[in-house]
Amino acid sequence: MLGLAVALAFPTAAEAQAPRPGTPAAAPAARAQPAAQPARQTGDPNTVSGIEVQGNQRIEADTIRSYMLLQPGDRYDAERLDRSLKTLFATGLFRDIDIRRDGRRIVVTVVENPIVNRVAFEGNRKISDEVLAREISLRARSVFTPQAAQADRQKILELYARRGRFAAVVEPKIIERDQNRVDVVFEIQEGETALVARINFVGNEHYSDSRLREVVATKEQAWYRIFSSSDQFDPERLAFDRELLRRFYLRNGYADVQITGATAELAPDRSGFFLTYIIDEGPRYRVGDIELVTNLRGLDPQPLRQYLEMETGEWYDGDLIERTAQRLQDEANLRGFPFVDVQPRIQRDREAKRVNLTFEINEAPRIFVERIEITGNTRTQDRVIRREFRLAEGDAFNAAAVRRSRDRLRSTGFFSDVQIASNPGSAPDRAVLNTQVVERATGEVTVGGGYSTDAGFLADVGLRERNILGTGIDARINGTLAQRRSQLDLSVTDPYFLDRNLAVGADIFYIQRNLQQIAQYNEKRAGFAIRMGYAFNERLRQSWSYTLVDRNVYNVASNASIYIQDQAGSTTLSQLSQTLTYDVRDSALNPSRGYVIRAATDFAGLGGDVAYLRGRLDGSYFIPLESIFDDPDWVLSFSGSIGYLQDIFGKTERIVDRFFLGGENLRGFRIAGVGPRDANTGDALGGRFIWTQSTELRYPLPLPAELGLVGRAFVDVGSLSQSSSPVAGAQILSTAEPRVGAGVGISWRSPFGLINLDIAKAVVKQSYDQTQVFRFGFGTRF
Repeated sequence: MLGLAVALAFPTAAEAQAPRPGTPAAAPAARAQPAAQPARQTGDPNTVSGIEVQGNQRIEADTIRSYMLLQPGDRYDAERLDRSLKTLFATGLFRDIDIRRDGRRIVVTVVENPIVNRVAFEGNRKISDEVLAREISLRARSVFTPQAAQADRQKILELYARRGRFAAVVEPKIIERDQNRVDVVFEIQEGETALVARINFVGNEHYSDSRLREVVATKEQAWYRIFSSSDQFDPERLAFDRELLRRFYLRNGYADVQITGATAELAPDRSGFFLTYIIDEGPRYRVGDIELVTNLRGLDPQPLRQYLEMETGEWYDGDLIERTAQRLQDEANLRGFPFVDVQPRIQRDREAKRVNLTFEINEAPRIFVERIEITGNTRTQDRVIRREFRLAEGDAFNAAAVRRSRDRLRSTGFFSDVQIASNPGSAPDRAVLNTQVVERATGEVTVGGGYSTDAGFLADVGLRERNILGTGIDARINGTLAQRRSQLDLSVTDPYFLDRNLAVGADIFYIQRNLQQIAQYNEKRAGFAIRMGYAFNERLRQSWSYTLVDRNVYNVASNASIYIQDQAGSTTLSQLSQTLTYDVRDSALNPSRGYVIRAATDFAGLGGDVAYLRGRLDGSYFIPLESIFDDPDWVLSFSGSIGYLQDIFGKTERIVDRFFLGGENLRGFRIAGVGPRDANTGDALGGRFIWTQSTELRYPLPLPAELGLVGRAFVDVGSLSQSSSPVAGAQILSTAEPRVGAGVGISWRSPFGLINLDIAKAVVKQSYDQTQVFRFGFGTRF
């Protein structure tokens, strides 16, 4: 069918931020009352005898007459006739309307607006048709008006503006069809993304522009930001940047700081933005007197003073004050006071440039949780969400428990966003917790590859679903093929078995390792494990597992150590294990403060060919250095571990059960490069007693933070001893003397995966130890 393309006349392209045109007024809810009484004389020439409607096709004549403010029997009134014309136009149903008087009759001639047959988009590549269709109001079978097309054009321009494309051009066109129908086509020229060309600061005296550019989330355009959107202009990000600047100054002693303005200017060619932030820094304050008072009967403030982290004479830190107030509230809750409000009172001494602090503990209003309402979970079951809450309906309202519940929901990985809002309930002492979640895809198909010093080149394939049918059950199958290590495993875990505080899981695995470079043999393991775990509280957790494994030491070199040759063959391991973990770190993935301690025990001997007790204790402690270096990426950490293996029941442990030292746990040495070794062949034999200690300083590199590069400096210390019993004609080189390795490293969270590079030197070593200067690891999934 042939169609006629008609270009609508609209303002020119790039007015993305122009105000929208006004929408037409709604049709009147009821016909206005006549201003004059109907004439009693039906022959009166000024009396309306009837209303004739012409030109209507879809709309009933009676519908059109209902919008008329003059009706048959009314006296003719030109003003009311004019208002009738405006009312009909306001309905948006007509393209043209003519109202005229023909004697005592009123003739209404209309040209109806066409019906939209379909809506199409052309030229859009960065935004899909589905996204654009959700943004506009025109739909198939809706009434087309030029005003609606103009409004939709403006919405599309605004959508592109939010994506940083301010040079976009949108032109609506109509294609006329039969039966008064039209196709609406939005022709789009997307244009280039308008990036942030320059970020300026006005009023900053104590910090340079370059330092403040590191603080704000918006970044200047640069070639290395091709995988980032931080250099794209976003009007909503300006307010966030202002808050980041304010908190930065408050954190560094500027208690009176004000960010008085943030402006964005678009270049004349609409290719980039120039941002300017106006700052009133004010004086820098130190902490003066610190007081802690309580108005709660029975609460002794003295034990709470240990949680006052700031000291007199230090620079004022607004973030630290907030954390301290929250910590005091949490500790008061733990002491049996559920309704607590901690208010930090700040008194400025501007002459001395000191801030006196008073933490006042008051009784908060007694509010109880009436209901917990959940919305947005179209797939995840309500019970999966409710079990992450740290409070239940009927409990006393606790802001810390609400925050912890929100964090736990976010950590599940089921949701891209979680918001919990407290709203008034049915009574003044009742609150309703409205939980809004935005679900995300939880299925993963991963294919990847990489290289590591230990495993060589590798390929990785995996399939995982972390929320099967919305139940929270995690299942995965993964396979890795590498030069010196291959693995296939299947795992299923229910984190809340029978909706209880009990995680239950099972694993089936097959592992093959090439250890020819270490001890001239290969190893295979095939078996299964059954796991369970439970939490005593938010910090303390214990897990148990039973493992049944068939181990095979094979392909032993003919010139291998006699100790290795003696290990050849298959053995069965039946092992019961437990791990007790106490974790108070601020983050499990990237900790900067707190510590974690783990105590693990393995008991082998419930059947099988080996019997032993193996214990291990390890821990890490993290100290933030932000207060010294004014950067949260400065972190000092101390970690250590100790382990011992003791055979029992007259059975001797195997080489695959022992500890090995070097590589990841002692940098500067090759994997298994330290410890008992055959004097003739140089094969590593492993040991029964191991200890390690590592001190590491993590620091930012003088490069843009969004590159994801972090530097490390480290010193590793460790020892491994107590191996096989001597055999006639063979000699074991072994000493319990500590070894020391020191060096530096770089970690890069690249778009292709995590890349680690360590350069280390063996500072203290034995003559038979095997050293390693470079360690490299690269892996990616896509």
